[in-house]
Amino acid sequence: MANVPQELKYTEDHEWVRVEGDTATFGITDYAQGELGDVVFLELPDEGDDVKQHETFGSIEAVKTVADLFAPLSGEVLAVNGSLEDEPETINKDPYNAGWLVKIKMSKTDELDGLMDAEAYNQHIS
Repeated sequence: MANVPQELKYTEDHEWVRVEGDTATFGITDYAQGELGDVVFLELPDEGDDVKQHETFGSIEAVKTVADLFAPLSGEVLAVNGSLEDEPETINKDPYNAGWLVKIKMSKTDELDGLMDAEAYNQHIS
């Protein structure tokens, strides 16, 4: 069974969100990395870019497939996890901590209401 931390929010597209103040950190779920297989490359936005909820903000390439990454929330990119350029496999090993993708300053906090909690996400993937 996939690891689904209780304190995070989730999307139907298998991204997770950790909210701290007006900052949101995105990544892909343990379930998603398991389905993708070994991650070999990422394309992520640049700091200062704007992302919009439900729109593509990058892509993830694994041995089996390439998949789009969809923004769980809207806002300005504050930070990008640069260590993933050299070590994309970090996403497979630690998707919720070292494998985070981007941090944004949220522009519409009400978008959080549309995300799933851990219980709902567990039902979504079962």
